[in-house]
Amino acid sequence: MLLLGIDDAGRGPLIGPMFLAGVLIKAEQEKVLKAEGVNDSKQLLHPMRVKLSSIIEESSISYHVAETTATQIDHSINSGINLNTLEAIKAAEIINILNKGKEKIKVIIDCPSVNTKAWQATLLGYIKNPDNLEIACEHKADANYPVVSAASILAKVARENAVAELKKEYGSIGSGYPSDPVTIEFLKNNGNRLKDSGLFRKTWATWKSLFPGANQASLKEFS
Repeated sequence: MLLLGIDDAGRGPLIGPMFLAGVLIKAEQEKVLKAEGVNDSKQLLHPMRVKLSSIIEESSISYHVAETTATQIDHSINSGINLNTLEAIKAAEIINILNKGKEKIKVIIDCPSVNTKAWQATLLGYIKNPDNLEIACEHKADANYPVVSAASILAKVARENAVAELKKEYGSIGSGYPSDPVTIEFLKNNGNRLKDSGLFRKTWATWKSLFPGANQASLKEFS
């Protein structure tokens, strides 16, 4: 049996993209990942995450990282697709790419919703070939399963790399999270000037409270 772990990074920030990653391995490979130090990405420092990401990419059968930009998130939410459903769509995208339909795969996903059964039902609606799949959507899967930990590391490193690129372009943006004073200061000083840049998630409450007259994304963002 093969194992496919899926996890996200960058779900909550108001700046920059969200990433979902999927890692496909042989079941026995989990022991190797654990021995290398693979763990929930939140428990690891950045240099270790970077080191492990290379090991994960080299040792897995295959992997895929799916990016969703701030503009795409806003577009989805403005179209009536909430963040949980958007994550289900992106998780299914990863499954559809990595599943070749030849071997049985146990798919383990760190569920973003409090209602795991309902979210799994939504996910199934977007999977093209589910016949060879056994799907488990669980909370704290990133801490409980090395293959999901591996996915969390790839997603986190992708998010960190994206933020690093944004800092090169825009300067000190902080972590991008609403709880970060540096991020809030950057938003206050630059929100109006950069409102059409695709940098901010303008469907977030923090943006709406600071810029109540600029909540609607401009049409050119979706062209």
